[in-house]
Amino acid sequence: MILPYAPIPLRADMRPILLVVVDTEETFAWDEPFDRGSTSVAAMDSIGKGQQIFADFAVRPVYVVDYPIANQEEGFSQLRQFVGQGQAVVGAHLHPWVSPPFKEHLNTYNSYPGNLPHKLEEEKLLLLTQRITASFGVRPQIYKAGRYGVGPNTTAILASLGYEVDLSIAPPFNYKRDGGPDFTTANNQPFWFGDGGDLLEIPCTGAFVGSLHKHGDRLYPFINKPFLQQMRLPGIISRLGMLERIRLTPEGYDLEDLIRLTNHLLASGTKIFTFSFHSPSLSPGAIEYVQDEAELQRFLATIRGYLDFFMNALGGESLTPLEIKLFLTQECCK
Repeated sequence: MILPYAPIPLRADMRPILLVVVDTEETFAWDEPFDRGSTSVAAMDSIGKGQQIFADFAVRPVYVVDYPIANQEEGFSQLRQFVGQGQAVVGAHLHPWVSPPFKEHLNTYNSYPGNLPHKLEEEKLLLLTQRITASFGVRPQIYKAGRYGVGPNTTAILASLGYEVDLSIAPPFNYKRDGGPDFTTANNQPFWFGDGGDLLEIPCTGAFVGSLHKHGDRLYPFINKPFLQQMRLPGIISRLGMLERIRLTPEGYDLEDLIRLTNHLLASGTKIFTFSFHSPSLSPGAIEYVQDEAELQRFLATIRGYLDFFMNALGGESLTPLEIKLFLTQECCK
């Protein structure tokens, strides 16, 4: 697990900052067993639909790409243009089951890269780093573990390979049920980590929201027990404004959800926000969140609406991960 080296004090008067992250990956069935042969990148034909919206708001997203994307011209050609034109930056996203070397058993536990033996996690990230460098002409310094799967060796591996920023921690979600990490009690504040405290963690933005949010880590697992779900208790509690869990993403949430989450976190002192989604969501039918053209238009409208809210209503700004690191190093704590 990535552990804080030092918290970062943020000035109360600083403008809110938005980081946009696209988990850029192959299309695969999330509800089926992991398959090394599921490496289609055909959905990347639609990646420009999101990039156009980002450009309209002068947002430079970070595309964290995995091995199938970086290894196929169809996967990286448009992204290479965006990066080359200064419209975006590239990072690494490790999906172990489709990232060589293939030495581990193919199962759910090993789909979290941080569960792999130290040497194998390092080998996979090294080969992914080299593949991205060859395909994009730049060496990635930004990392997001596939399935948010950081582990006990991830910090040392990132440091050894020259990474500077990690984006993997995902409060307040819990992936322990199938062997992943538990971020239930993590918060949204960036922090320094590593032996020298020179690596930066910028968490995925998410939180419990509602009148009972302070007790969310204990109450949420209880109210989502199967028999209470059958009674529709989670939905009732959510509609009453008592408790819900929201991630800052257009996948499964509407614009009102995202604004409610943002205002809740702003009130608690959060200043840096991560807006994220998976690249196949831009291609109808590729994954569960967007099944047809009508859903795609709603999805794109949510992205546009949120960027308009953040940049204009809040007066925020958008920075890349390395720009945020520079800002926090030089400006924030003066």
